[in-house]
Amino acid sequence: MGSSNRTNALALGLATAVMSAVAMTASEAQASGDVYSPHAGIDYPTRVLWGDTHLHTTNSFDARSLGVTLDAEAAYRFARGEEVVSSTGQAVRLSRPLDFLVVTDHSDAMGMINELIRGNETLMADPRLRDVHEKLKQGGQNAFAALTSLGGFLDADNPLQNPDLSREIWERYVDAADRYNQPGRFTAVIGYEWTPTQSGDKLHRNVLYRGGAEQAKRLLPFTAAESVDPQDLWKWMQRYEELTGSAVLALAHNGNLSNGQMFPVETNPNTGAALDAGYVETRIRWEPLYEVTQIKGDGETHPQLSPEDEFADFETWDRGNVSLEIPKTQDMLQYEYAREALKNGLKLERQLGTNPYRFGMVGSTDSHTALATAAEENFFGKAASTEPSATRMAEPMIAFDVEDPWMNWETGASGYAAVWATANTREAIFDAMKRREVYATSGSRMTVRFFGGFDFEAGDAGPRELVRRGYESGVPMGGVLEGSSGKRTPGFLVAALKDTHSGNLDRIQIVKGWVDGAGATQEKVYDVVWGDAHRRTPGRGGRLPPVGNTVDVANATWTDTIGDAQLSGFWRDPDFDPSQPSFYYVRVLEIPTPRWTAYDAKRFGVEIPEGANATIQERAYTSPIWYTP
Repeated sequence: MGSSNRTNALALGLATAVMSAVAMTASEAQASGDVYSPHAGIDYPTRVLWGDTHLHTTNSFDARSLGVTLDAEAAYRFARGEEVVSSTGQAVRLSRPLDFLVVTDHSDAMGMINELIRGNETLMADPRLRDVHEKLKQGGQNAFAALTSLGGFLDADNPLQNPDLSREIWERYVDAADRYNQPGRFTAVIGYEWTPTQSGDKLHRNVLYRGGAEQAKRLLPFTAAESVDPQDLWKWMQRYEELTGSAVLALAHNGNLSNGQMFPVETNPNTGAALDAGYVETRIRWEPLYEVTQIKGDGETHPQLSPEDEFADFETWDRGNVSLEIPKTQDMLQYEYAREALKNGLKLERQLGTNPYRFGMVGSTDSHTALATAAEENFFGKAASTEPSATRMAEPMIAFDVEDPWMNWETGASGYAAVWATANTREAIFDAMKRREVYATSGSRMTVRFFGGFDFEAGDAGPRELVRRGYESGVPMGGVLEGSSGKRTPGFLVAALKDTHSGNLDRIQIVKGWVDGAGATQEKVYDVVWGDAHRRTPGRGGRLPPVGNTVDVANATWTDTIGDAQLSGFWRDPDFDPSQPSFYYVRVLEIPTPRWTAYDAKRFGVEIPEGANATIQERAYTSPIWYTP
């Protein structure tokens, strides 16, 4: 063929290819025959997104009165990787940006403290508020005392409950979220915290929006001044969706500080009435997620509830509620922790037809600094008064008027929410949360996968096949396996990859809960795959030896000479009974690394307080997979 003919053929081929590319959609190309690219046509999430679903700024009445000056815009800038100056004048930056952030300032008196400090003329018309205005400018504990001197400032007749000013503040708040929302790069999810706190008992919920400012402006957030009953919050959520055509969800948190009220089993703690079908159906309709770990303690389980679980005692807060006005009693614990709630949900489903506690699990900070810092070496505390200093470990978190207050060293640098979303957008993140394809970590960013199904085999656990097979033949974390045809037993694929900024992996465990033939709840923890398998084998009773500890506390360092960087495996339930409803979730443990207290001791040259841990085994908890007969 001559050169001119070859040129013409190339031109014709190029023109044909261009016209075909224009005319043929991706789906048509996929359907036209065999596809070479193994990544074409994938519609499941391939990248985990990291975020914080619980963060307070200067717009929250407690944060501002305790000295936090950073606003929502600073929180967004910090979360997306920018360096900011903290409320105490310290430069701070994340090691890696987050993918999304939910600023959840308290809906009650949102932004009002700033308006008091500025001397807003509407508020200054009230003499009590003029007096508080003068004291708030001083900041610190005196300012907080001045604010609480107003009495029931969450009551509907309090002058801080000003609808017109509240609407103005709310509109500025959601507009800021829209300005920082960058689909595909960084997602600013609109949210707020509904904050009923009777005598220090925490029944708080964060409300997260799927849509943007245009929808959110149509209805003011629900407040505790309107009602302290979660059922009234759910009614507000229904009203919002009917009014806007958009969607919201609620995220409950801090069950460990609810003094036995977060996960009722027999009676509604707000009304005293017996739980009924209406309660359980409505609760799971609006609350698909639970915040299982945060600064004020871990909420997976408690050593008294799980005595056979050697890792149950982790960042445990069990002395009382948040104000310590009411001491904790042992009978409260069963209604406070996630694992017990998951078990009780199986019983309630048998009794009432619906499982109100079929929730997914996320972690977040509940920081009141506007800084989503959950890494141990970069922990900026609960509030401005607890930001890094030589004295913070030995000081109270908040100086409540009690003999034995919560101390700063008791707070945990926890946690983050990991979301398997198909895109970094509000809609995709919200939808992943609704289907519970999420997991919690105590602060590190390990990657975790978990699938359940009846057709998996051991060969499916290979790193190249696990995810594809998981979606093709099973359900991911948050899913439900219904029925067991014949005598098939469910199998599970698990995989975890270490956070490059944290320790190697110790082990992957599967936690199972079920209802036995007598109607009692049971639980068991199984070691599925572990690091250093060449030197560690289960001993008597099937217990795996500890991974070891390489932490040099004095220098706040460790070495990754133990554990593995990546773990994956296949596990089939050896105790499966197809007649028994059950759930399974994954817990991943890292090797020990320095806790934030060790970093503070090294940097400031101070002693770690007696009773404080110097090391930590960071962990992840996936949303469960449920089996329903």
